[in-house]
Amino acid sequence: QVQVMESGGGMVQSGGSLRLSCVASGRTFSAYAIGWFRQAPGKERELVAALGWAGATTYFPDSVKGRFSSSRDNAEKAVYLQMNDLKPEDTAVYYCAVDPTGMATGDSPNEYAYWGQGTQVTVSS
Repeated sequence: QVQVMESGGGMVQSGGSLRLSCVASGRTFSAYAIGWFRQAPGKERELVAALGWAGATTYFPDSVKGRFSSSRDNAEKAVYLQMNDLKPEDTAVYYCAVDPTGMATGDSPNEYAYWGQGTQVTVSS
């Protein structure tokens, strides 16, 4: 069982920045694949960024490229999502998801077995 917890959400104005954090339990954190997802009201859950166990990060929506970045600190068992130049359309609940096998590479939520409770990000215009 892997415990996952996000933090760092909040309310900001358009153009502002937020940094989300995610910590996960387990002895083999460095081998985990990590996904950052978001879900806006009435919309499907969307993969924002995927961090492979080797450190590579892939960003999925074109809308976040150049504005969002993600990193991991294996010593702290943490991953971070830095969000800059936020827009109202970024408003959503953001989730951190863990695939302890390290194999997840696609955008399906089904590839990730463990999820945090989510953190709300609200961007006002």
